[in-house]
Amino acid sequence: MSVIWFASQNENKIKEIKEMIPEMEVKSLNDLEKELDIPEDEPTFELNALFKAKTLSNLVEGIVIADDSGLSVVHLDNFPGIYSARWAKPEKDWNVINDMLLDKLMDNNLFNDEQRKAFFTSSIAVIDKERNIEEVFTGIVEGVIMYSQMGDNGFAYDKIFKPDGYDKTFAEMTKEEKNEISHRRISISKLREFLKENNYF
Repeated sequence: MSVIWFASQNENKIKEIKEMIPEMEVKSLNDLEKELDIPEDEPTFELNALFKAKTLSNLVEGIVIADDSGLSVVHLDNFPGIYSARWAKPEKDWNVINDMLLDKLMDNNLFNDEQRKAFFTSSIAVIDKERNIEEVFTGIVEGVIMYSQMGDNGFAYDKIFKPDGYDKTFAEMTKEEKNEISHRRISISKLREFLKENNYF
């Protein structure tokens, strides 16, 4: 089985990648001998993903992937966007962070679904220096921000995001339901097709 390196320490994301690309052995930053903290200072999801993939590709052999993803609220100028994972630091409790974002919407008088439009973005970069490959695949899911947290599944902002066309949040869906429509599923599906076309599995 071929190895693919994933530039992440996020166990939830690592698990999703393993489930969606079962044909390859997924290794992550957690498998490195020394800890590697890669900054996310680029202005877009795509460039952040590329930078992370390039950084790891300098340390390991073979194909490397990296993702950057987040939630953007349209009427907050797409906040938190690329800062989704860190705007609330040092707070780490996602229940608290979700409530902080809900309060921010209320403070900005965003009271109805039209005003609370949002979208999830997932950009996945793939680099294989030996084959001179450098690509980025992006998936987007549009929806609205709910008025309270709902559901017990998922992670991060899943409890407050309801995708268009559905009557429940990501966190109210089963893992299988979410994985059928999620932004990461879209980007990974594009990645899978690319890997297959280029004979990685």
